[in-house]
Amino acid sequence: MSMSTALFSLPAAAVLQSELAARLPDFGMLRWAEETGSTNADLMLQAREAQAPALPWLLGAHLQVQGRGRAGRPWNAAPGAALMLSCAFETTAAPAQLPSLSLVAGIAACEALRRHAGDNAGQVLMKWPNDLQYGDAKLAGILVETSRQPATGKRIVVMGMGLNLRDAAAISQHFGRAVADWSQIRGGFPACTQDWLDMASTLAADIAQAWQAAVRLHEAEGFQAFLARHATMDALAQRQVNVLEDGRQLLSGTAAGLDELGRLLVRHEHGLDAITVGEISVRART
Repeated sequence: MSMSTALFSLPAAAVLQSELAARLPDFGMLRWAEETGSTNADLMLQAREAQAPALPWLLGAHLQVQGRGRAGRPWNAAPGAALMLSCAFETTAAPAQLPSLSLVAGIAACEALRRHAGDNAGQVLMKWPNDLQYGDAKLAGILVETSRQPATGKRIVVMGMGLNLRDAAAISQHFGRAVADWSQIRGGFPACTQDWLDMASTLAADIAQAWQAAVRLHEAEGFQAFLARHATMDALAQRQVNVLEDGRQLLSGTAAGLDELGRLLVRHEHGLDAITVGEISVRART
């Protein structure tokens, strides 16, 4: 399919919200806004309210003006240029298992996108800890946070995602690094308003349902249940990587998958290290 020159036109927030409500009837709160500060922050705040609605929740927005990425970095996109949503679920996972929910969110979202990526599904990958890529270009970012409801004591996990839908070329040029968008994967934009609605609502609903199922599985079996699934989408598998912290190279070696806690294994001349935090670069360093 050739790239379409049709104007990009996400459905109005109210229309998308109505469609998602029909697709996700078990969500106690579902809202799509034209604009908000941060969908993750909004749900984290709602989790602390005494009269919060029954879980799970979904909040999406056409525009975030205070979006955040990992390590609290600002993350913004032009209105309608990205599919931005957050979901909140109750989790009974043990405290030691909570960090791996970040990887679980990436794995589940990657699988959901692959189901709609057609012939390019195999090129939709996950770069540890949870960035989604199309080949080596960043396609989506994920932010996972946890909180407790004071009124109930329930632990809540909030999973947020920003999926680039368009503007990859301009963003790549601006930041000087490869960025991908959904129109590249699908070969163009939807042809009409109804197709836009179908695309946006299908992707958002499938991601939400994938996260919901993954949280339940993680509660029951821990991260080990996701190891084989991650191996099918591992963007770093057997690649030469550098582990960076604050711009300093800490370690260089070959990525060798994940361990049962979700740590990145890096094989080097002195053995095998399990990486918990750090930036991972696959670019050659001089």
